[in-house]
Amino acid sequence: MPFSPIHLAELNLLLQFPSTSTQEGIKVHSNEAAEDIVQAAESLFAKGLISRHDGGYLTPMGCEAVELTQKLQSMLAGG
Repeated sequence: MPFSPIHLAELNLLLQFPSTSTQEGIKVHSNEAAEDIVQAAESLFAKGLISRHDGGYLTPMGCEAVELTQKLQSMLAGG
Protein backbone atom coordinates (compact mmCIF):
# COMPACT_ATOMS: atom_id res chain seq x y z
CA MET A 1 0.00 0.00 0.00
CA PRO A 2 1.57 3.33 -1.01
CA PHE A 3 1.68 6.31 1.33
CA SER A 4 -1.40 8.47 0.93
CA PRO A 5 -1.10 12.24 0.74
CA ILE A 6 -2.27 12.51 4.36
CA HIS A 7 0.38 9.98 5.47
CA LEU A 8 3.06 12.03 3.74
CA ALA A 9 1.76 15.18 5.43
CA GLU A 10 1.85 13.38 8.79
CA LEU A 11 5.43 12.23 8.22
CA ASN A 12 6.51 15.73 7.20
CA LEU A 13 4.80 17.22 10.24
CA LEU A 14 6.47 14.69 12.56
CA LEU A 15 9.84 15.78 11.16
CA GLN A 16 9.11 19.33 12.32
CA PHE A 17 9.01 18.32 15.99
CA PRO A 18 12.26 18.74 17.93
CA SER A 19 13.65 15.26 18.52
CA THR A 20 16.01 16.20 21.32
CA SER A 21 13.46 17.45 23.85
CA THR A 22 9.95 16.48 24.87
CA GLN A 23 9.58 19.96 26.39
CA GLU A 24 9.44 21.66 22.99
CA GLY A 25 6.44 21.44 20.74
CA ILE A 26 4.92 23.06 17.70
CA LYS A 27 1.76 24.98 16.94
CA VAL A 28 -0.17 24.56 13.70
CA HIS A 29 -2.07 27.76 13.03
CA SER A 30 -5.17 26.76 11.09
CA ASN A 31 -5.52 30.20 9.53
CA GLU A 32 -1.91 30.15 8.24
CA ALA A 33 -1.04 26.49 7.64
CA ALA A 34 -1.91 24.53 4.52
CA GLU A 35 -5.01 22.39 4.83
CA ASP A 36 -3.02 19.14 4.58
CA ILE A 37 -0.88 20.18 7.56
CA VAL A 38 -3.96 21.05 9.62
CA GLN A 39 -5.46 17.65 8.75
CA ALA A 40 -2.17 15.91 9.54
CA ALA A 41 -2.06 17.50 13.00
CA GLU A 42 -5.62 16.46 13.71
CA SER A 43 -4.88 12.93 12.51
CA LEU A 44 -1.70 12.62 14.60
CA PHE A 45 -3.66 13.83 17.63
CA ALA A 46 -6.43 11.27 16.98
CA LYS A 47 -3.77 8.55 16.77
CA GLY A 48 -2.28 9.61 20.09
CA LEU A 49 1.05 10.82 18.68
CA ILE A 50 0.73 14.48 19.70
CA SER A 51 -0.90 16.13 22.69
CA ARG A 52 -3.20 18.60 20.92
CA HIS A 53 -5.20 18.70 17.69
CA ASP A 54 -3.15 21.71 16.59
CA GLY A 55 0.30 20.46 17.54
CA GLY A 56 1.41 20.62 21.12
CA TYR A 57 3.95 18.12 22.32
CA LEU A 58 4.88 14.62 21.27
CA THR A 59 3.47 11.78 23.33
CA PRO A 60 5.78 8.85 24.15
CA MET A 61 4.43 7.05 21.08
CA GLY A 62 4.95 10.24 19.06
CA CYS A 63 8.60 10.37 20.15
CA GLU A 64 9.03 6.85 18.83
CA ALA A 65 7.29 7.80 15.58
CA VAL A 66 9.63 10.78 15.11
CA GLU A 67 12.66 8.57 15.70
CA LEU A 68 11.47 6.03 13.15
CA THR A 69 10.53 8.75 10.66
CA GLN A 70 13.99 10.28 10.96
CA LYS A 71 15.61 6.87 10.42
CA LEU A 72 13.47 6.24 7.34
CA GLN A 73 14.29 9.68 5.95
CA SER A 74 17.99 9.05 6.48
CA MET A 75 17.82 5.64 4.83
CA LEU A 76 15.96 6.98 1.81
CA ALA A 77 18.41 9.88 1.51
CA GLY A 78 21.23 7.37 1.32
CA GLY A 79 23.03 8.22 4.47
